[in-house]
Amino acid sequence: MKQSTPPAPDPRDFLALDALLSDEEVLLRDTVRRFVGDQILPDVADWFEAGTFPSRRLAKEMGSLGLLGMHLEGYGCAGTSATAYGLACVELEAGDSGARSFVSVQGSLAMFPIWAYGSEEQKEEWLPRMAAGDVIGCFGLTESDAGSDPGSMRTRARRDGDDWVINGTKMWITNGGVADVAVVWAQTDEGVRGFIVPTDIAGFSTRDIHKKLSLRASITSELILEDVRLPADAVLPGIVGMKGPLSCLNEARFGILFGAMGAARSCYEAALDYSLERTQFDVPIASFQLTQKKLAEMAVAVNRGTLLAIHLGRMKDAGTLRHEHVSFGKFDNVRMALDVARTARGILGANGITLEYPVIRHMNNLESVFTYEGTNEIHTLILGNALTGIQAFRS
Repeated sequence: MKQSTPPAPDPRDFLALDALLSDEEVLLRDTVRRFVGDQILPDVADWFEAGTFPSRRLAKEMGSLGLLGMHLEGYGCAGTSATAYGLACVELEAGDSGARSFVSVQGSLAMFPIWAYGSEEQKEEWLPRMAAGDVIGCFGLTESDAGSDPGSMRTRARRDGDDWVINGTKMWITNGGVADVAVVWAQTDEGVRGFIVPTDIAGFSTRDIHKKLSLRASITSELILEDVRLPADAVLPGIVGMKGPLSCLNEARFGILFGAMGAARSCYEAALDYSLERTQFDVPIASFQLTQKKLAEMAVAVNRGTLLAIHLGRMKDAGTLRHEHVSFGKFDNVRMALDVARTARGILGANGITLEYPVIRHMNNLESVFTYEGTNEIHTLILGNALTGIQAFRS
């Protein structure tokens, strides 16, 4: 029996990865893609240049689409699969890393600890409003002297009667300057504890970080807590120790390993289109061997990284994903995405440094993604520990 010839590969989905997705996942993916095309891409270059992000407006619109805390169950959250959440992150970061970071911080870093470790009263009070985008959250863990080693944080909470009093500062906090509530991690006599801190409380202030050349379409701030007094029920009762904040970081890293492929895809497609339109020596530059080599390497990287992300998403949905697997994905996908962005920048030549095209914006953003939620070096050592059984974090 004669077999029909398969169709030629699609340059934008070379491995036909859409076939791995359910109809529901494709519908969700396409819905987020349209949202990004309508609400983010037309203006994101201007936001990047101005160093701003319309957090309030987009929070409401993202909430109406069910994007905020979408992988959580109940309390107004959409309750999607982990893979569906990852696919949404791909599309958001194809728009800009700042958009994906906003959703990631809201859902995985601010909502997740309340959902996982909060009391029923805390969940009812905060999660529905955060899922709707009425309340914006942030996550206070990193400090200026405690980045890769968050256990060395100096922020401290002490008991004073029935209350808690917190003093300290947090640095590089996404959404910090616009947040209504902060989940702040602090040292206590019992160990590291998480606290729900309304940002309008006395003693709490923020200072936005300016002069950034990366993640400019994102609000990044310092949190300052000076004798912030909280009631006893502000502490998250369900966790003590570094396992709490690290579990939140693992949730965020999962979104990153998907999202980085959105940035990479955007750069690859921009370079592919440009190479077919740009003429030099009377022919499109896509006809040059060196350009085709670059395009082939980018296409392989984007498809391989996306395939890895989908596989890890399926593992998370099946309950077989460990934090070392997440480090595997964050480690490889972000460095590959950065390589793709740099290669695309070269193909676009001088046009590659302008905001008329998305490439330099993604390339600059990925420099931050390469570092935050665990530096590339930290994820290297997590993998080394998993492979050898020897921890190399401390001498």
